[in-house]
Amino acid sequence: MYCGVLNINKPAGMTSRDVVNRVIKFVRPAKAGHAGTLDPMATGVLVVCVGHATRLISFVQEGQKRYRGRFRLGQTSDTDDITGNLVEGGAWSGITRDALKELLSDFTGRIDQVPPQFSAVHVQGQRAYDLARRGEAVQLNARPVEIHSLTLTEFTPPDFELELECGSGTYVRSIGRDLGERLGCGAVMTQLERLAVSPFELRCAVELDVLTAASVAQYVQPMETIVRHLPQRILSNDETIGIRQGKSIEVGPIHSDHRQADKVIDAGDLRVALTALDGSLLGVGELNQPQRRIQPRIVFPM
Repeated sequence: MYCGVLNINKPAGMTSRDVVNRVIKFVRPAKAGHAGTLDPMATGVLVVCVGHATRLISFVQEGQKRYRGRFRLGQTSDTDDITGNLVEGGAWSGITRDALKELLSDFTGRIDQVPPQFSAVHVQGQRAYDLARRGEAVQLNARPVEIHSLTLTEFTPPDFELELECGSGTYVRSIGRDLGERLGCGAVMTQLERLAVSPFELRCAVELDVLTAASVAQYVQPMETIVRHLPQRILSNDETIGIRQGKSIEVGPIHSDHRQADKVIDAGDLRVALTALDGSLLGVGELNQPQRRIQPRIVFPM
């Protein structure tokens, strides 16, 4: 049975669920799920976890993302992109590259961001986009997001392009919308491409049309790839049996390919990848610092 992760270049015009449904046809009876929705108009990296790796989806979702987005000044829409009902905004002809660049620092770092009306945010148990499609007023509160970098890469008025690196929960559409508001003319997103999700980069992504029942096996990466940023504890055979029985193990020697084991643990991320002698992933544990033991939290079957 298949078990691992696929880095897929999602084409425009498909939902993320459409992509997963196609993958499922090739990997049955294994299950599959994506680790972060891309809107139908968006393209780029869609990480699809297969088999037992679906239990690691949250690890992918919390990773940093890189995007390239294109926007158009002088318009607004109910979706904050060109797929919605477009409305003419204010005059944009006097806006300069410098004026736009000067605003970018206000959208960098930890900021409060209001999600789009048409988004997957839950409002009283329902998705915001379901309420918006029914014409119901949706009141969304601002949420903190982290924008690590934001760069203006092209400015050909009324269009401009941004590249950004951000944390989970960030809506690129909202950045364009808010910039347009600050500039007094409005702005909508016209294109979006996800360039990376943590270690999964667009340059290494497989085209969806290349995947077939015969070829999918060569593109499934081991699920160890998902947690390679975590410090690693290599288990003996006896310890492997122990964690499968729910028992904790001694901390022992913890390794990291990135030489960051102590830094990660000291920073408060107490998760540790539990691996076999051959390097295969057995599970994920949590370090109990006072007791100097690791308690298994996710354990994969043999």
